[in-house]
Amino acid sequence: MNAAVLAGAPPNRAEPVDLAAMPHRRKILLFALMALGQFMALLDIQIVASSINEIQAGLAAGPDETSWVQTSYLMAEIVMIPLSGWLSRAFSTRWLFTASAACFTVTSVACGLAWNIESMIAFRALQGFVGGAMIPTVFATGFALFQGKQRAMVPAVLGTLSALAPTIGPTLGGYLTDTWSWHWLFFVNLVPGLLITFAIPLMGRIDDPEPSLLKRFDFISLALIAVSLAGLEYVLEEGYRWNWMEDDTIRSVAVIAAVAGVAFIVRTLKSANPLVDLVALRNRTFALGCLFNFVTGFGIFAAVYVLPLFLARVRGFNARQIGDAVFIAGLAMVISAPIVAAVSRRLDVRVMIAFGFVAFAAGLWMMSFMTSDWTGGELFWPQAVRGFAILFCIVPATNMALGSVAPERLKMASALFNTMRNLGGAVGIACVNTLLNDRLNLHWLRLNERMVTAAHLSGDLLAGLRDHVVQQAVSPLVATQQSLALLARLTRREATTLAFADVLWLIAALFVLALPLVLLVKVPKVQVAPQLAEAH
Repeated sequence: MNAAVLAGAPPNRAEPVDLAAMPHRRKILLFALMALGQFMALLDIQIVASSINEIQAGLAAGPDETSWVQTSYLMAEIVMIPLSGWLSRAFSTRWLFTASAACFTVTSVACGLAWNIESMIAFRALQGFVGGAMIPTVFATGFALFQGKQRAMVPAVLGTLSALAPTIGPTLGGYLTDTWSWHWLFFVNLVPGLLITFAIPLMGRIDDPEPSLLKRFDFISLALIAVSLAGLEYVLEEGYRWNWMEDDTIRSVAVIAAVAGVAFIVRTLKSANPLVDLVALRNRTFALGCLFNFVTGFGIFAAVYVLPLFLARVRGFNARQIGDAVFIAGLAMVISAPIVAAVSRRLDVRVMIAFGFVAFAAGLWMMSFMTSDWTGGELFWPQAVRGFAILFCIVPATNMALGSVAPERLKMASALFNTMRNLGGAVGIACVNTLLNDRLNLHWLRLNERMVTAAHLSGDLLAGLRDHVVQQAVSPLVATQQSLALLARLTRREATTLAFADVLWLIAALFVLALPLVLLVKVPKVQVAPQLAEAH
């Protein structure tokens, strides 16, 4: 008779998962498949960025409507990420990840087959929601699968993919659209999605599900966090377009999101089985790690958003030219990955974070000297410095945050930690849009004032432009009108360049201001997590 039965255990109960006994090759393959899923989910945030015009034309939509192709995905994804920890406990990591990959693949195909803008927005929201579960789950699994020196590679690899995905998203999207059509922005997920869906179940158990959690599912908390995070994302994405709180809709959504957020926090702290482990933030090391991840997410997403925008608006680059110009940042990240993995086992995390923040700020500061004549060449070293610094920001923050929590809280902590990065990115993009509008208007007015005070210089410039236009065999009146229009375009171009430079300088300043927080960090003793659900 089975020893477990003799001992009084239920005869049909599965043996506890022993990840240490899993063959090393299977661990590597499992981690690689899950990392691919995370990369796909993050890639699809920005893959549509350079192809919005083509999607707009293909679906006969307006500019305001097509902006929701990206916004709906972000809103839904940012709601799912904090829930993934609870869901992986209830259904197990293996089946949650499999379901997430399968649904992500189906919704990707649905996006490619969308027949109008309404269906596209709906499918994109579903795609972001179901795909969001893959992002934090792989962090928790990586920390559980590997120990010692091998564990140091987990945040390095995942950090590289997390930063690389939004960086190459617009480039890959532009290439697919130029080569085939915008539909392939979504069909490209079909093969890797099917591979993950069918391969993950074959890898064996990672942990055991806790079906009993489903009986205690808190639907009220789910509704509150969905309203709060989706409302916040809406305000951040749309606020700058409608002058923030001066718009009735923005103001109403902001109030509703704030009330729902406070109610969620209160309810979560009182719950015995919370959907999100906010109690983990009482751990100062974990809380600081989340804060550093927020700042890093702010910088990564904002920088990835700003640079292509500058090259498109000021230089008139197309998607492929932009991709060629910004590629160096991704290459520098890949080069830095083994270096960061090696030094993370020897250097104090505080030293690494301080170096990463200083170097990231330096790269942005170097770019803040940009002029309207800059192309890919002048951006090489600023991007190389910034790209090299990214993993020095991500890896130590991940190690200190997830290494400071107990194994049984790893899933929930990973979900909260990853939420902070995406939330930082959403806030970063919103701040960039607001600052660009404000600084553009300011520099436009200042340049116009200077042209008035230096009338003789602006008059000479206008006369030169008029002479140039007259040579094209147009009437004097038309030449004057065209010269004024050309002068206005040149002024706006320079004002736009100055606005971009200001934004880059301010992002760099944020990283410098965050440096003193490094002094508050206590170096954690890395927790050993032989299995994800051992203590549940």
